Amino acid sequence: MAAADGHLVELIRRSRAILVFTGAGISTGSGIPDYRGPQGVWRVQQPVYFQDFMARHEARVEYWRQKLESWPEIRHALPNATHHAVVRLERAGKVLLVATQNIDGLHEKAGTSRSLLVELHGTNLRVECMSCHLMSEPDGHFRSFAATGEPPLCEACGGFLKPATISFGQGLHSDDLDRAFAAAAQTDLVMALGSSLSVHPAASIPLAAVERGAAYVIINRGVTDHDRYPGVTLRVEGDVGELLPPAVDAACG
Repeated sequence: MAAADGHLVELIRRSRAILVFTGAGISTGSGIPDYRGPQGVWRVQQPVYFQDFMARHEARVEYWRQKLESWPEIRHALPNATHHAVVRLERAGKVLLVATQNIDGLHEKAGTSRSLLVELHGTNLRVECMSCHLMSEPDGHFRSFAATGEPPLCEACGGFLKPATISFGQGLHSDDLDRAFAAAAQTDLVMALGSSLSVHPAASIPLAAVERGAAYVIINRGVTDHDRYPGVTLRVEGDVGELLPPAVDAACG
């Protein structure tokens, strides 16, 4: 474990309303692959666009095939030191909101309160009907698809079922964005953890906080789109799972 960064410790210690913004880089330590890195998911398979999912049976089959392939690693993945450090920040009364780009559900598994969590790109831990928006648990739907090869339909209305994630071409939920930008207007410190900060509109959330005077910390392995932004208070290069936990321990006692 790396030694705590003194500047990071002091920023956390002084803060009373942290906006935690997380990306795929915090979950690789839990065995979840990222999407845009050298071994990223989108380098080995083509995503199914939302419009195609809704329009073509073949696209729905391919979508569910891809999701079934990754479901075991999602289902069994466990939170790592970064997720637990975020929970410790919450228990210390310092977290205003956790806004994540991740769809693996690991913040929820770690114990982040649902009232303080916004999953901007949705979650694989639930399945949503595209017609009536009824939510259900995934396991039964994946068993059905594995057995029949037919994409499942909603038992309530017959609509198309889809893991409750935001696909390419599908808009983010406006209430999630509203909650995140509202937190950006109130935070005194925004920490971007494990994100390339290249996917919009999500990546605009930290910048909205900085424009209102919040301190801005970026911890990531590899370059981000915000590295040269003049409002960055502290940029720490490296594995967030090694860098954040000791800083949280030092700041929160």
